[in-house]
Amino acid sequence: MNRYPLWKNILLVIIVILGFLYASPNLFGDDASVQVSGKHGAMINSAVLTQVENVLSQQQLPYKSAKIENQENQNILVRFNNTDTQLKASDFIKAALGDDYTVALSLAPATPDWLTSIGALPMKLGLDLRGGVHFLINVDIDSVISRRQQGVVTSMIADLRDKHIRYSNVVLQNDNSILLTFRDADQKTAALDFLRSEFPDLTPTDTSAGNTYSLSAVLSQAGLEKIREYTLDQTMTTLRNRVNELGVSDAIVQQQGSDRVSVDLPGIQDTAHAKDILGGTATVEFHMVNTTSDPQTAMSGFAPPGSTLYQFEGRPVLLQNQVLLTGSSITDASASFDDAGRPSVNIRLGGGGESLFNRVTAQNVGNPMATVFIETTFDTKIVDGKPVKVPQKTEKIINIATIQSALGNNFQVTGLGSQRESQNLSLLLRAGALPAAINYEEERTVGPTLGQENIHKGVLSIEVALAIVIIFMAFYYRLFGLIADAALLLNLILLLALLSLLGATLTLPGMAGIVLTLGLAVDANVLIFERIREEVRNGMSPQASIFHGYERAFVTIVDANVTTLIVAMVLFGIGTDAVKGFAVTLTLGVLTSMVTAIMFTRAMVNAIYGSRTVKKLSIGM
Repeated sequence: MNRYPLWKNILLVIIVILGFLYASPNLFGDDASVQVSGKHGAMINSAVLTQVENVLSQQQLPYKSAKIENQENQNILVRFNNTDTQLKASDFIKAALGDDYTVALSLAPATPDWLTSIGALPMKLGLDLRGGVHFLINVDIDSVISRRQQGVVTSMIADLRDKHIRYSNVVLQNDNSILLTFRDADQKTAALDFLRSEFPDLTPTDTSAGNTYSLSAVLSQAGLEKIREYTLDQTMTTLRNRVNELGVSDAIVQQQGSDRVSVDLPGIQDTAHAKDILGGTATVEFHMVNTTSDPQTAMSGFAPPGSTLYQFEGRPVLLQNQVLLTGSSITDASASFDDAGRPSVNIRLGGGGESLFNRVTAQNVGNPMATVFIETTFDTKIVDGKPVKVPQKTEKIINIATIQSALGNNFQVTGLGSQRESQNLSLLLRAGALPAAINYEEERTVGPTLGQENIHKGVLSIEVALAIVIIFMAFYYRLFGLIADAALLLNLILLLALLSLLGATLTLPGMAGIVLTLGLAVDANVLIFERIREEVRNGMSPQASIFHGYERAFVTIVDANVTTLIVAMVLFGIGTDAVKGFAVTLTLGVLTSMVTAIMFTRAMVNAIYGSRTVKKLSIGM
């Protein structure tokens, strides 16, 4: 009557073993580490690893290990015994490797390789528990305002011509005001009325003097604020898209001040990759190659008008300045391989500008077209004795291909250096280009936002709840209570194993969900044990009481857990990040409690009472 079939017992044993196996990585902690990854095709190989090791040896900085990890993503991971050595090593490695490599701080799990090989990794902890990566990013709003003013000048000239308002000159001055000059007062008055009606973000002023008829127009304070808000909103939206591409859960992207954005990535490990993806202001432009002029002559300083000299694969190349297409026209991009098996990016258009691209490529079938990769970074220069971040725009040709036919809304970029380069480029294009250059003002691996006290209290709450429940169950239900206590401990282990295996991020509200889970798990055992007691009091035999106690309590337990799961799903669907953390642990806890509180306790009761004649149950009456 009270016996499980062999297959069910074996299944429970396997679940227990796997639970201990996948929960165990959380016992090993983390190592303070430095990650090194290549940028724009720079390779990570044994020579770079040797260079890093030599730098550490020369500076007498002890380290636990240094090796190339994840051959696909090409990272060097150096582990240290403490954060002081980690910080010093990071500075020296950056200086030695230069701008071709990204060097970032990290916390690397100290999980043994044999556990890592089977996918057993520690669970991720949120910023309010362990921390993660924190970036404070400065957005170069001034450059957006400058571009906007240049665009206003271009638009203003075209509109004045359309309205047949004759002007002498329209120029953007050094103080960012727009100066318009006219031949007579009538044209100036017409232009003034036109600007007030058609350019509400401008504040025009009559600056005429004597026989000089002129207007000065500047962006109004409301117009400047609108540009600032748009730039920050678009930057945060793009960063959120890139965070989503990284697969980081519970990330926080929020505005700080008038020109800064704070990005918190809880529990992330690959900080070097995160920095590359989040910070890249990269996009692409497509230009026709100038085949009528000699690039060698241009190298002497005599570049033909309308063309710019570039270098590609060690040789000079002249490109026409006309931009056929920009990254803003790209709606989707995915990494793939071309027919020869080389890394490439499939691009789909839809953001505007396709007609010009299609027309020009149709007119230039058989001619070469170049893809130019553009990235904005910041260099540090000393001005008046103080370090100042100066934007530096880098352009390089990543591909030159012969146009075989008119290119439509779908085409392929080839000639990329590596698969990782194609993946990063497609990710950046897919997530959207940043509206302005950004500068990392602060980058650090942060501790708990609420301090170590919150960690202590969170862990203490689980320990106290567990201890109280264990003592109560053992005292009130005797042997059955001890069985429930064992199931409760297993429930906690399985919950940690699931959090680790699924890569969920544990936050402080999530720990509250664990505490609630412990109560729900015991509640199921209380229902079962009270039902067994009732059957014994009604005169049923001990074996029959056990059987009917589990069978009749099962429906009630399922109903209670299903309603709890529904509430947890609602919380996850409409709640904030903190509420979602609670909902995740609650959902997983309900599932594990169904296994431990019902199946595991039943297996233990069967093992103790199922194979012998029983006159009395140790369940307390």
